[in-house]
Amino acid sequence: MNAVVNVASKRALHPLAVNSESLQVLAHWLKSNGTRQIREADPRRMMIERYPAGLLSEAELQALWDVLEG
Repeated sequence: MNAVVNVASKRALHPLAVNSESLQVLAHWLKSNGTRQIREADPRRMMIERYPAGLLSEAELQALWDVLEG
């Protein structure tokens, strides 16, 4: 019986376990930084950034944009 108790008491905390101080720090950070508005994604800009320069011509980019817009 003592062996079972000793094994249980020597168990390490889970690496993702947090203490109350960590939670307070996180809560403070979220209060300070968590309410920022996320700007709406611009699909055209994302396409330009995703593909290497020169891969798509302006006409091809416009055609893709038209398809995405419906």
